[in-house]
Amino acid sequence: MIPVGANESVGGLAEVRLPGIKIPFGRNDLVRPVDESGYAMFNIQSEMNNFLKGNAFEIINGTLNTLPPISLKLAHQSFMESLWDHLVHHYHYLSYQKLLGHRLKYLALMQDRPVAALSFSAPSLKIGARDRFIGWSPDQRKKYLSHLANNSRFLILPWVQVPHLASHVLSLAVEQVRRDWQDQFHTPLWLLETYVDPHHFKGTSYKAANWERVGQTQGYGKQGFRYIYHGAPKEVYVYVLEPRFRTTIGCQPQPTHSDHRPLPSIRQLEELKMILRDTHFDPDIVPWMKLTETDLEIMADELVSFHEHFQDCYGRKEHHRKGLTYLSGLMSKLEAKSAEPVALEFLGANGVRPLQRFMKNDLWDHEAMKSQHQILLSQLLADPEGMITVDSSEFVKKGKESVGVIRQYCGALGKVENCQSGVFVGYTSKHGYGLLTSQLYMPEVWFSNDYEQRRRDTWVPEDLLFQTKIDIAHDLIQEVNQTQLFPSRWIGFDATFGSDLHFLESLPKEYTYFAAVRSNTRVFLKKPSVEVPAYSGRGPRPKKQRLLADQPGPLTVADIAHRPRLRWEKVVLAEGAKGPIVADVARLRVYPSRKGLPASYPLWLFLRRSLDGQIKYAFSNAPHDIPLSELCQAATLRWPIEQCFEEGKGQVGMDHYEHRSWPAWHRHMIYVFLALHFLTRLRIRFKKKPDADFTSSASLAGYPLRASDSQFEQGFENC
Repeated sequence: MIPVGANESVGGLAEVRLPGIKIPFGRNDLVRPVDESGYAMFNIQSEMNNFLKGNAFEIINGTLNTLPPISLKLAHQSFMESLWDHLVHHYHYLSYQKLLGHRLKYLALMQDRPVAALSFSAPSLKIGARDRFIGWSPDQRKKYLSHLANNSRFLILPWVQVPHLASHVLSLAVEQVRRDWQDQFHTPLWLLETYVDPHHFKGTSYKAANWERVGQTQGYGKQGFRYIYHGAPKEVYVYVLEPRFRTTIGCQPQPTHSDHRPLPSIRQLEELKMILRDTHFDPDIVPWMKLTETDLEIMADELVSFHEHFQDCYGRKEHHRKGLTYLSGLMSKLEAKSAEPVALEFLGANGVRPLQRFMKNDLWDHEAMKSQHQILLSQLLADPEGMITVDSSEFVKKGKESVGVIRQYCGALGKVENCQSGVFVGYTSKHGYGLLTSQLYMPEVWFSNDYEQRRRDTWVPEDLLFQTKIDIAHDLIQEVNQTQLFPSRWIGFDATFGSDLHFLESLPKEYTYFAAVRSNTRVFLKKPSVEVPAYSGRGPRPKKQRLLADQPGPLTVADIAHRPRLRWEKVVLAEGAKGPIVADVARLRVYPSRKGLPASYPLWLFLRRSLDGQIKYAFSNAPHDIPLSELCQAATLRWPIEQCFEEGKGQVGMDHYEHRSWPAWHRHMIYVFLALHFLTRLRIRFKKKPDADFTSSASLAGYPLRASDSQFEQGFENC
């Protein structure tokens, strides 16, 4: 606080001169002392000066008949306004917030000592109970709303103990605000409104001052441009100043409801949103990012807003609530994110079975949800240089009753295990990555008669036929391609799909593929000569071509990688938290071996060796003259689908589910897609980048090189 020493007093206001110091308004050499809250301090009389300095003050008690009369002074735009701000800031349970629109502030004084503070300001735009009491239409409300004012603050100071003082001050204020509002804003007031929080007050003073209770609010409050449910409805009171106001408006009062409350399903949904605001989200929920406390505080509202995009996919409000619950559970800090622990956390014990039914057999459109997800994700990520990615992922299961479970190869464990396997399609561009669609792989044995009862128990569609993973991938690619939402130059695969040349040849011709292959894949470095052997005169005539006897046979790509004459070059593939991610890469034109014979066309074989010595191999049908840097970029675009699986299983419960049915498996995966989608939006919302940024650094892929692209090609001629 600025010490008040030799000062000037103008109208009771203590002022301090500070020569040479400029302030944004008023006289440049004159400032007013402020307290710790930033409110200017005034000295109307010595008693008030003592009060503002925090000294002891007298308790005022007695009755209205025995105490000096109360006077109401307009504090608005006068030297008393800062005193009003100070009192309300410190002693009103809602504190002080800047009042918007037209506003008037009053101090109730007893012999120049403040005993109460109140204000009137612009009315609420929409209040159901008030609007039914008035009976106006939306157009009429828009036209005549300015004739209402809201009693936005009313405070009896805590050291004042005078019975009936509150109703007396309200009675004085009703007549005075009517005159002052007309004088200040040139608009006659017809009606006053106010809201009383029943958790703190009973509204007795308003009733005693002849205000009328007309109902309750619905428990919403405005936050920014949206209304959010805070779960604390308030009593609505009105005071009619002009009895004939309805004649001027041309309306009639509507029937009022004693308790106008939202339907149970709506109320439960809003209560869930309140619970989410108290949920402790994991600051590490977004991989490679650390969310601050401020980030986490707004995360719940961001999640609710994101989920609103899918409300048309639900059959009922109750479905909307359960869907938000499930998505929130995947985003939470729960160690187990299956339906039961999620329901216990957010809905209570009675919500477990309903949430399980919601995922298995409730009637809502999860396919429409997936489509809406794709539309929204394309708006974030779509880029002509993007890549559609295809991969499979496995989920270990202990029992035999889950849909599609069988002992099969599990990529996560690198061995045969009891598991389910799904085929997934994702998308990657320089803007980010995400999963688009999926289908559970059903092993052929599940279509046998021995599994008929299991198929019924797990709700497998009756018309579902056996498909290999290759068949499923082909259908899913067609599904994504038909949406025309994800323009792509590239399409990428893991070795499950990349090792099938027939599959690669069947892809839409507008894509250039970049497909991982296994280390034992065989290729020819040069196209060998072949012929149909001459007929020996015995047995059937030869029809199939064979290599000429003097032609070299095919090599495995692993053999090629270890040939000493293969030239490796170091390139930057991505920017990491600790610096560039560097790898050794090589490429050469090869002819894939198909049943011991060369393919009719050459492909690029791309090799990438990481710092630990592990080597990855890929085929690409990219043009002969493509720069190496673009193949490096394609390699980085294929990684993020693996990142989706890592984030899905590590952050949002992709493998936590305990569902056994076909519908529940696919619904769970769609919510995982939404959770990963939301993580992408969080990165954008908080303008943060992952520590290892594979996508945004794609333009750097392949740089720097110690040799030009042409030198690379020359280096492989004699390999």
